[in-house]
Amino acid sequence: MSDSLFYCDIENDSKISGFISAFEEYSQKESKQAYIIKKALGTTNDNDYDYDDEAIILVPKHKIIVMNYGISDSKNFEHFLEDFTEDLGYLSDKFSYKKILGRPREWQKLITSEDFHEDMIDDISGFLEDKSVKSDDERKIDLLISLLIGSINDIEKLGLENPETLLDKVKKKIILFDGMQSRFIYEKVDKPQVVIQGLAGTGKTELLLHKLRETYIENKNSRIVFTCFNKVLADDMKNRIPRFFNFMKVEEQIEWDSRLWVFSSWGSQSVPNSGLYSYICSKYGLQFKRFSYINTFDKVCEDACEQLKLIENLEPCFDYIFIDESQDFSQSFFDLCSLVTKVRIYIAGDIFQNIFDMNIENSVECDYLLNKCYRTDPKTLMFAHSIGMGLYEKPVIRWLEDREWESCGYEYERKNGKFILSRTPIRRFEDVESINSIQLRGCSIDYFTEEILTCIDEIRQNNSTVSPDDIAVVFVGNTKNNYEIADSLMVEIDKKYNWEINKGYITKTKVKDQLFVSNTNNIKGLEFPFVICVETSKITDRIHQRNSIYMILTRSFLTSYFIVNSDNTEFIEIYKNAIDNINKDGFMKLREPDKKEKEEQEEKIKIMAQAKKKSVEDIINQVCKEDYPKLSRKYVIMLYNTIPTIIENESEEEVMTKTRGMIKVILGD
Repeated sequence: MSDSLFYCDIENDSKISGFISAFEEYSQKESKQAYIIKKALGTTNDNDYDYDDEAIILVPKHKIIVMNYGISDSKNFEHFLEDFTEDLGYLSDKFSYKKILGRPREWQKLITSEDFHEDMIDDISGFLEDKSVKSDDERKIDLLISLLIGSINDIEKLGLENPETLLDKVKKKIILFDGMQSRFIYEKVDKPQVVIQGLAGTGKTELLLHKLRETYIENKNSRIVFTCFNKVLADDMKNRIPRFFNFMKVEEQIEWDSRLWVFSSWGSQSVPNSGLYSYICSKYGLQFKRFSYINTFDKVCEDACEQLKLIENLEPCFDYIFIDESQDFSQSFFDLCSLVTKVRIYIAGDIFQNIFDMNIENSVECDYLLNKCYRTDPKTLMFAHSIGMGLYEKPVIRWLEDREWESCGYEYERKNGKFILSRTPIRRFEDVESINSIQLRGCSIDYFTEEILTCIDEIRQNNSTVSPDDIAVVFVGNTKNNYEIADSLMVEIDKKYNWEINKGYITKTKVKDQLFVSNTNNIKGLEFPFVICVETSKITDRIHQRNSIYMILTRSFLTSYFIVNSDNTEFIEIYKNAIDNINKDGFMKLREPDKKEKEEQEEKIKIMAQAKKKSVEDIINQVCKEDYPKLSRKYVIMLYNTIPTIIENESEEEVMTKTRGMIKVILGD
């Protein structure tokens, strides 16, 4: 697997292959992003140049270097330089970068040219030494690089002025695709399935959108599907794709349901375009099967595959299928997609969405592995993993094999009887001063509202430009006590700050200028500068609880506050020390469990996973789907809002009983 920091689209047998290899080695050794390209990525063949012995070298904080490895003083190379600068100016104008960059004459000084000679291979640092730019020009260079690699940023969000506060520096950081992300978008792979796996926060869905755009533009008559398991996510993507196409200045109109379909995986029998399975059943005349305890989605996909295989000379109905959140599907769904896809399936999934997934080894067998998390500060990610997996406890709750640690973006070594885990610094945080990204606070059960308000006060005091939608308060678990605290908190926030509240367990999304308050079930896919994670109960080795804490803590890209019941005395002591060590050393120094402990804990996880409880919302959805399929969305949302506040012990039977009772009241039965 190629390094994620370096990207090159020049053939290995070129005249500068030795220079390219040396530059890649330098990139890895110095942990610097670098790109060597022939022209702006993502542009059409119309943008090809007559001159072919050039290489465009891009390194953040350095001038754009255009290298000539052909004939010195060639007029054709000079013409190339003029054309290249003109094309870059066109891209700047097209994506409104000119508002910040100005006209080409104002940034042309940031482009330099150089003839290639063999001595460069032995001293890449020396080659770059006089190419550094002044600090005032660093953002301009990042913007120019983003245009050339197709990593287009929203100029309106970046603003015209250089950010001054820490919050604005991180929020307005110019995003650049790394080497692995660029390869996924631009490499031509001749195989029926292309699999991309990554950690949460590595930008998988964004990359799928870029690949979708490339495919839609390049293959004019293609039939393309974007699908995922969750209907809410599918509906969101149907709105998001046209916005993305508009943002990327795609000139072609989207031909819905003739060239591009976006729907969830299952769908309704009466509405073929409501789901991939329902469309396939309608298209090929298959028997549509509804959900039941017998007809799981895995089973209905198996049945559909068997029916399709009986059709002679089966003609695929799609050219490309894009599958997001692949971890939600079984193999039978991918088999079904293969039977109806002519050219290629792109599959994106999270290798570590559940830190207790025992199948990580198989998940990393993919074409593109994204293990650099650009959302969460590395120290926060280490802390979240340590709590989630109990890495500082005895016995540990979860331990990975060496290859699995690497696949999750860790570097490891065994030293003086300790297991050292560290993460490479990433660009989102390398340019800002050191931040206190993790805090752990104990709190007595009667003062959680006050402690949350204290955290908000500190955020406001230290970040003058903070807005309500920069903060999320997320409770672990759906207990009655948590909802009572949330209700009290909303009242106090309104009184103290005059802020509006976004009830995330209803909206399931961010709302501008509203503080997000929710539970674990509705935080997936969202990110905030500041997250306040609240656990009012006893912290045990329950895998659902630990995974929920991990997921909440990793939603922040500046600071995560973890407020826990002060009765968890030993837990607080262990992990306050862990925070101190992570902040001081920049890595985790752990006790590696012996083989017996690893095996015992692995078996324990398997047992607990099999007995895993469904969430309250999952149970509500199950009751509605099976017993009241025509219940309106308005009433389902009412159930989400009400049921958690009236249950006592969260047993599945109690939730089902209360849900059915509430529905009968709603319907007047």
